[in-house]
Amino acid sequence: MSRNIPDEERAQAAPGAKPVGRLAIPLDRDLFLRSLLRHLAGALQKVVGLDEAAGFVSVVGQEMGDEINRAYKDALQVERLDRRQVAEVLTDLKHRIQGDFFIIEENEDRIVLGNRACPFGDKVLGRPALCMMTSNVFGNIAADHLGYARVVIDRAIARGDGECRVVVHLKPVADGSAQGREYYKG
Repeated sequence: MSRNIPDEERAQAAPGAKPVGRLAIPLDRDLFLRSLLRHLAGALQKVVGLDEAAGFVSVVGQEMGDEINRAYKDALQVERLDRRQVAEVLTDLKHRIQGDFFIIEENEDRIVLGNRACPFGDKVLGRPALCMMTSNVFGNIAADHLGYARVVIDRAIARGDGECRVVVHLKPVADGSAQGREYYKG
């Protein structure tokens, strides 16, 4: 038969020992989940390679993008956002998850965003597959409202750059020279 042993009784059983629940262990739900994602992305990158790992992460990113997009549409009580609202939503959603995205440029051809802090924190370092979350969330939201998006991650904290630079192109390139990942209205 088992019983709960109060902290005081446990402390008496091991003189000088701190109760486990009071140890200074840097662990909470946020850190645990970020570490879990880091290890999952790392395992995928090692087992199937970076491109395939990015593909797996992109599937999750698409679902997250759809979910987040619906939440903003419901909160704003609209079915379609204009370009300025899309840019604001992209930065706002990242701020809500502790990123530091900001608008560098916004015009009819593209939305350029900078970022000084990844929502995954230092757990993103060496895990560029996780950047597909940003690509898919941004691409799905922009394409749903503006018809098309091509997301290029020029710089990424995950790749060791000091900051991120994400370009969301809003018009297709006809000559096939386009870099990045394309998204279309569903």
